[in-house]
Amino acid sequence: MMKQNFSIKGMSCNHCVAKVEDSINQLPGIQKVKINLKKESGTVKFDESLVDAQKIATKVTEIGYATEVM
Repeated sequence: MMKQNFSIKGMSCNHCVAKVEDSINQLPGIQKVKINLKKESGTVKFDESLVDAQKIATKVTEIGYATEVM
């Protein structure tokens, strides 16, 4: 398992947080997702044999939030 932090810009409410969490949880190998609205960041624990950090960032970017691997 790997734990990775992400910068996620553009979230403005708890609905945004839920949208980001749901999109990440659709990917294979995701173990845990924790999004912090105030800090505009998130931490994801995942199985790196099934998904990588860049794929997670791309998934969040696809739903409209500027995302970078930290």
